[in-house]
Amino acid sequence: MKASRIAAAGAVSGIAVLALSAPAFAHVSVQPEGTAAKGGYAVVDFKVPNERDNASTTKLEVSFPTDHPLASVMPQPVPGWKAVVTKAKPAKPLESHGKQITEVVTKVTWTADGKGVEPGYFQKFPVSIGALPEDTDQLVFKAIQTYSNKEVVRWIEVPQEGQEEPETPAPVLQLAAAEDDAHGAAGSSDAKAEDTGADAQNTAADASASDSGSGDGSDTTARVLGIVGIVVGAAGVGYGVLAGRRRDSGTAA
Repeated sequence: MKASRIAAAGAVSGIAVLALSAPAFAHVSVQPEGTAAKGGYAVVDFKVPNERDNASTTKLEVSFPTDHPLASVMPQPVPGWKAVVTKAKPAKPLESHGKQITEVVTKVTWTADGKGVEPGYFQKFPVSIGALPEDTDQLVFKAIQTYSNKEVVRWIEVPQEGQEEPETPAPVLQLAAAEDDAHGAAGSSDAKAEDTGADAQNTAADASASDSGSGDGSDTTARVLGIVGIVVGAAGVGYGVLAGRRRDSGTAA
């Protein structure tokens, strides 16, 4: 009986690890490179995993928030992808460095020139954005992922606090508290702002190059934990079966 309980516990633990590790790399997400502080500038990465075994991701459309428009949006070139920036007139007057902003970016579309994101891989799309709003704690970016087989996945459901994560959640960027440096960047001259954006883009380029060679650490850890869970579960089952056979043999003798 004890051996059977051990086997069952091992199997359950393996399944639990898999269940916990799967969401870590399941959907399109957005993360800052460093800190995304209110009132400042930041480089953010839209991370796109391929969830299909028989198709590649060939297109990504990211809609930028219209309730908190961003005066500066500059996508970093990604090898093998063409980026198209869509602009529109802001609903409310917007200023940046003392200048009136007549157009803001409402969407960035990346289209693959080649194979795109193949099964078993992911891709990061870095974008320099700012100045970040000071009257909200987060920005929601709705995304649409298109596969080579024409399948379309709409990551547009806004997660609600206190509720379970929706099946196709929209990427959400959490904003940190405003810093002195962030305010300085927002209120500096155009030249300083451009230098800040250029430095941030260079940082993004280094990070992107590193990611392409080594992969994402958190995803790798999740996969390893999943495999370990399976091994532990299988070992538990095997031990239970073997113990049961020995007990039966002893009774027969």
